[in-house]
Amino acid sequence: MKTGSGDRAPVIHFPGMNFILHDPRLHDHLSGDHLPQDHLSEDCVEQARIQAIPARIGAAARAVSRLAAERAEALDRDGGFPAEDVAHAHAAGLLTAPLPVALGGAGLGAPAMAPVLAGLLAQIGRGSLALGRLYEGHVNALALVLRYAEPAVAERLARDVRAGHLFGVWNTQPQTGGLVLENAGAPDAAEGAWTLGGVKSFASGAGSVTRPLVTARRPDGRQQMLVASLEPGTRADLSSWRAQGMRASTSGILDFSGLRVGAGDFVGGPDDYFREPHFSGGAWRFAAVQLGGIEAVFDALRDHLRESGRGGDPHQAARLGEAAIAVETARLFVDRAARLAGDPEAEPARVIAYVNLTRLAVERAGLDVLERAQRSVGLAGFLSPHPLERLARDLATYLRQPGPDRALTSAAAHVLAETCSADELWRDPPAAVRPAVPAGSSDEAP
Repeated sequence: MKTGSGDRAPVIHFPGMNFILHDPRLHDHLSGDHLPQDHLSEDCVEQARIQAIPARIGAAARAVSRLAAERAEALDRDGGFPAEDVAHAHAAGLLTAPLPVALGGAGLGAPAMAPVLAGLLAQIGRGSLALGRLYEGHVNALALVLRYAEPAVAERLARDVRAGHLFGVWNTQPQTGGLVLENAGAPDAAEGAWTLGGVKSFASGAGSVTRPLVTARRPDGRQQMLVASLEPGTRADLSSWRAQGMRASTSGILDFSGLRVGAGDFVGGPDDYFREPHFSGGAWRFAAVQLGGIEAVFDALRDHLRESGRGGDPHQAARLGEAAIAVETARLFVDRAARLAGDPEAEPARVIAYVNLTRLAVERAGLDVLERAQRSVGLAGFLSPHPLERLARDLATYLRQPGPDRALTSAAAHVLAETCSADELWRDPPAAVRPAVPAGSSDEAP
């Protein structure tokens, strides 16, 4: 994908199609040239630009999210990949945003920016859970590249991001026929060239993600991360993706058989993909996208009660209040998980446990909001074109994430093993001694 601009709206070149960005809501967020520069030194201007990044990214995300929401209904079909939404996200700087500033990004992948990233993911998910799922995969892939790849590899892949390639993380595969590195020991393997064999399943964006980060089994049985270079529309089989919801995520099967890769495509060393706390601790990102979907269902419920004039009914009001509690609970968990995961001083076991709890808290909140929304709206909410019908299907599908029971029991084991009091469970490090009460003061209320 490439971008170009002239006297009129910029044109986005996405594989197989061109888009003209007519919407001024998006144009306003493509650059920071509007920042005041008079009477400021070059250093002050640069500092002002950096400080303005979260606001600019947030504004761009809102514009992209609104446009995605407008198109989501039309994309609710088999093979309905949101190509135009991805193109708009690229034009708005969201694809490059996770990269460091030195590599042409906004530094959104830095640990200190985790709360900002959480808000961005929720915003995108609010407009379209399918787009949110794809964008979260893109963000996850870049995080892995920046954490584990050699600098030269990271710089090359950053160029691909700037060119508009969509990244993703595909680690799921069938029990037989999964992805492997073949031809080990062949003459060309000594020079750093291998051939891939096998498939990945539930590959979101299959046929459209052109730079997937995948895990492939090495001859010694360990897993190797690598980024494959794919052409749009190739190697994908979407026939098995006949889902109730999230249809536009096009989560199909991708056959890598015969694809050549080299050592320059490798990201990190064997089994780096599973290193903790990042492997489990990064789950807060998809929880943030889920939060956006929960908020969209909540807004649909609230709009229905307003438009139908039924909001004054005490039973309807009670359900709305309960839904509001669930939404805010999910938001607080996601924000706290993002901050904890982004804290370099946080104890890894504590990060993993809290993120695991966040996964289950957000899932529970989503199920609670779905139940209350569907009960309040009634049969109409199960019939198209009521907004709740598609939103509920997408959310119910996306809430199904791997290993929820294991995540919950693992977190419970951590809580059980801790000896501190409940108020200190998630502080890092736990407070060993409470502050002394100053002389002449009292703990008792007057």
